[in-house]
Amino acid sequence: MTPTHLGFAAALVTLILDQATKLYCLFVYDLPVREPVELTPFLNLIVVWNRGISYGLFQQHTEVGRWILILVSILAAFGLSYWIRNTSGRLLAASLGLVVGGATGNVIDRLAYGAVFDFLQLHIGTWSWYVFNVADAAIVAGVIGLLYDSFVLEKRRVR
Repeated sequence: MTPTHLGFAAALVTLILDQATKLYCLFVYDLPVREPVELTPFLNLIVVWNRGISYGLFQQHTEVGRWILILVSILAAFGLSYWIRNTSGRLLAASLGLVVGGATGNVIDRLAYGAVFDFLQLHIGTWSWYVFNVADAAIVAGVIGLLYDSFVLEKRRVR
């Protein structure tokens, strides 16, 4: 599999897993009625509608703000897709694909619901750190891969 194919496969798998888990939690499991659901002592299922970006930053309560986030996410996905097409690194392509798939999944939420559906809550006791979804986890994993490629693998290629 070429790096390009790997990157776009990672994007597609991420998008499908993200949307499948969201649709299941919302419409099959009916999480809004059942919440909170304790999965483990540190992981719950809850419903949070995120109108901002990661960690709930830059909350947008207007239609203009919502559409700006949609536009920025779409432009980022297109730019990263172009990068996928032009890279020869497998880790770089896969990492970019994770970010593209995650960004696309969250754009679909913003278009369909006006906000991103987050449902996985990490916590320790009563201290809650983060509520996220599959798209968010993929974006974080993709960024970690990009950093590893940039700071570790790039140094090896330069030598």
